[in-house]
Amino acid sequence: MSLTLEANEVTKSFGSLQVLNRISLSIAKTEFISIVGPSGCGKSTLLKIIGGLIKPTSGTILLDGVSPVRRRREGYLGFVFQKPVLLPWRKLEQNVRLPLEILHNHSSSHVRIRKVLELLGLSGFEDAYPRQLSGGMQQRAALARVFLYEPSLLLMDEPFGAVDEITRTRLNFKLLNVWEEYQSTILFVTHSVEEAVLLADRVVVLSPRPAKVEAMINITLPRPRSMETLNRNDFHELVQCTRAKLKTT
Repeated sequence: MSLTLEANEVTKSFGSLQVLNRISLSIAKTEFISIVGPSGCGKSTLLKIIGGLIKPTSGTILLDGVSPVRRRREGYLGFVFQKPVLLPWRKLEQNVRLPLEILHNHSSSHVRIRKVLELLGLSGFEDAYPRQLSGGMQQRAALARVFLYEPSLLLMDEPFGAVDEITRTRLNFKLLNVWEEYQSTILFVTHSVEEAVLLADRVVVLSPRPAKVEAMINITLPRPRSMETLNRNDFHELVQCTRAKLKTT
């Protein structure tokens, strides 16, 4: 199951500081949406409102017609942040299983866990502790942890921002592999225009604070995406188009 998202004129202020300015979005089930914008424009704040972690000052967010807070409590939402936040005393498979333990969901079989680890290239590392894993492998473990319980909406806040470019590209394709398998709706915040275009069905460009939607760019690249996608002329044209929209904000 995936979720639709309807944001209607969402505004957020912290005291006298206005961060978001009447943002409206309509996102279909299983869409992969990238969000880009200047540093400090409110991308993370928007993600937190969509995830029901903070409330908007005005406007509404509905996930399949229901409030984000209720959807989060029901376990439909998943979050992945820049730091993987693995517990150092738990082995990789134990870290991956943790959210299911918290949700008291013990129905996931050993076979299902092995499947998600295989999709993310982590087979053979089930008994490794976080200190024995590279940064990229730790982030893949964080992805495995969230995809294991198959969230309907996955909110990702610069999840690959702390790794090197080669590792980042590999993680992009691992993410696409598991998204194609589980078909969640994904909102992905990034500072990398190339990453945004490579992953998404559409790229949302936000203006400087207080952020509004400056542009919505349709990404017409064929799927599945591959390393060859990075060499296509239309990929580079879409990157340049997105950069141009950012420069006008």
